[in-house]
Amino acid sequence: MSMADQIDGDLYRKVLGRYPTGVTLVTGCPDGEPAAIVIGSFVSVSMDPPLVGFLVGEDSSTWPRIESTGSFCVNVLSDQQDGLSNAFFRRDGDPWEETGWEPAPSGSPLIPACLASIDCSIHEVVDAGDHVFVMGLIEHLSHVGEGSPLVFLGGRYGSFTEFG
Repeated sequence: MSMADQIDGDLYRKVLGRYPTGVTLVTGCPDGEPAAIVIGSFVSVSMDPPLVGFLVGEDSSTWPRIESTGSFCVNVLSDQQDGLSNAFFRRDGDPWEETGWEPAPSGSPLIPACLASIDCSIHEVVDAGDHVFVMGLIEHLSHVGEGSPLVFLGGRYGSFTEFG
């Protein structure tokens, strides 16, 4: 048995919960219907070629629908959009009723009130344990809004505070 096999799941979540992440809404429009996943693992991968990535659970029912379109849009949420994040995370009712959207160049939903959007074609999807790592080739960037990003730390939302 390796050391990795001995890692306690509760301790794993507690320790890694001390690392703050941004909150994004990854969207697509399979069959003309908007779909979205709340993602906290968004990361810049490469400038040349311009790649970004994120992790999504292999048991996601939404990701295969978005993946089928060949593209996605990453919407960077502001610290005023925790309610929107919760609406998509809870999945009770229709969260699209709480926000307007317009099509990004790929057709994926772009949330106009977000801080930024990154429209991508799917570059590669790699198995990563109980998740998949999705890499997207950036096709279009938008700096949509001003403000502070939504941050997730220790199971709670917050915002970024600048020193000095």
